[in-house]
Amino acid sequence: MSTLRSVAVVVGSLRKASFNRKMAHALMDLAPPTLAMSIVEIGDLPLYNQDLETESPPAPWQAFRNAIRAADAVLFVTPEYNRSIPGVLKNAIDVGSRPPVRNVWTAKPGAVISVTSGALGAFGANHALRQALVAVNVATMPHPEAYIANAASLFDETGKLVSDGTRDFLVKFLTAFEKWVERNAASAQTS
Repeated sequence: MSTLRSVAVVVGSLRKASFNRKMAHALMDLAPPTLAMSIVEIGDLPLYNQDLETESPPAPWQAFRNAIRAADAVLFVTPEYNRSIPGVLKNAIDVGSRPPVRNVWTAKPGAVISVTSGALGAFGANHALRQALVAVNVATMPHPEAYIANAASLFDETGKLVSDGTRDFLVKFLTAFEKWVERNAASAQTS
């Protein structure tokens, strides 16, 4: 039996009713019992500024870093803004990676799901995020890739996932992620 692993879910959209937040909740509902998933909020993080990197950095930075550090793995759910990731998500990656000797992302197993109401599944954001994660040493699951398109048709008025096909895909994705986390979490703890 697999070990219970904590997963920090980082949502790249700040809008409370965003499709990405709805997707994050759907993923948390569908997660296997070995993955304890919870959203780590990024909306109150001050912009990264090295001048603030003192013995007492901003409290939101410290709380965020502690939450990511405590997690066994990270799942990113992102929209696409201008063929890339939202600035708030890039800021969260930067806050967690500084200073480099205390990078909270190092060797954590991770995965990316991009969600959009458009037809391309936020392909650009998915790959831009993967590129940033390489730089901060997140062991990002290569397959299956998850590009969720036409998100407006996937949820009911209460925010619940109503697409059986998407639900089936997400279960397969989470099963693969569970295996990825189990395989890679041990190396993250020794880093």
